[in-house]
Amino acid sequence: MSKQNFEIIESYGKPIKAWTRGVLVEDAAKEQLRNVAGLPFIHKHIAVMPDVHWGMGATVGSVIATNGAIIPAAVGVDIGCGMIAQETSLRAIDLPDSLALIRSDIERAIPHGIVSTAGRAHKGGWEVAPNSVISRYRDLGERYEHIIKKHPQINHKSPLKQMGTLGGGNHFIELCLDERDRVWVMLHSGSRGPGNLIGTYFIDKAKNEMARHFIHLPDKDLAYLVEGSELFDDYCEALDWAQEYAMENRLQMMELTLGVLRKNLPSFSLAKNAVNAHHNYVAKEFHFGAEVLVTRKGAVRAGMGDLGIIPGSMGAKSFIVRGKGNAESFCSCSHGAGRVMSRSEAKRRFTVDDHIEATKGIECRKDVDVIDETPAAYKDIEAVMAAQADLVEIVHTLRQVVCVKG
Repeated sequence: MSKQNFEIIESYGKPIKAWTRGVLVEDAAKEQLRNVAGLPFIHKHIAVMPDVHWGMGATVGSVIATNGAIIPAAVGVDIGCGMIAQETSLRAIDLPDSLALIRSDIERAIPHGIVSTAGRAHKGGWEVAPNSVISRYRDLGERYEHIIKKHPQINHKSPLKQMGTLGGGNHFIELCLDERDRVWVMLHSGSRGPGNLIGTYFIDKAKNEMARHFIHLPDKDLAYLVEGSELFDDYCEALDWAQEYAMENRLQMMELTLGVLRKNLPSFSLAKNAVNAHHNYVAKEFHFGAEVLVTRKGAVRAGMGDLGIIPGSMGAKSFIVRGKGNAESFCSCSHGAGRVMSRSEAKRRFTVDDHIEATKGIECRKDVDVIDETPAAYKDIEAVMAAQADLVEIVHTLRQVVCVKG
């Protein structure tokens, strides 16, 4: 094992171990970490990733192991959000000089943001779901019906029509080149509207439970559900469903994106396996002598040999990594570069010209509505990677050539 690289953040509860050497951690994030560390069911310590920044209740970029309780807001409302990356046999020389057509074909093939495409997409969802989506959703649909019978308030108008759709914000689809000039497809999305409803609903339910039992917390968004309660069981059932939905959502979009490449590029093959990993989720795992619930909010599992994806911003490098199984981090690593400023601050600070310069050479949107995603709104990915050198090793370094944003 490499030399431990974490620092200790002062805490009035369990220890806070932070892989943040050389990267900024704002005071508001530190206060959130202290609030979580003070909860009575925290197991051993809080692990903090180098992309850490303020979030709802708990920071994005934290790993929270718990005994007998889950904090729904620490999981968040984009349940199962994560990344998938697929290596192809294509090389840079196989790509056309202009990638504009490929980008526009991907945008037509996959509903994104709140964009409508006549006969194809309606406000970011399918107008009519393709057969491949219907087949992929079938088993999930039966389970969903069982969940909403107990909790009709989380009934989304059409989970089927959001399967295989991108969403907006920091979700993206990219074509990348690695250090060998091999072409990769990489994308980022989660459980879309259905997962959002589940997350929001159970966050409110947890807050109601705190009020009912007269439990006072330093932050109301740290409301939790206790193992053994009916609400806990129902949340776990819905959580598992949303995490699987998110995984299938990414697989569907990968299939559609590869279809666009097959239409526009020479024949190619795929590497044996895609890397498909959540970074907003809960899993039962064994750490420090006990089976615990591990919530990774903006963090990726990095057990020994686990492959993961750490993207930079839309103008920076991304990395395929292999976990080193660092026990102190609960076998985790960062999920990206992490924001260094809010979306509103980025819009105030940067111009379209700044964004055009920062994304030079990348086929992507260069308009005012993506300023909040401009590279300078994020931490330096090189510093983030250096801070977690004892958590992962770099397998491939990717650079974007096409980026589709919602």
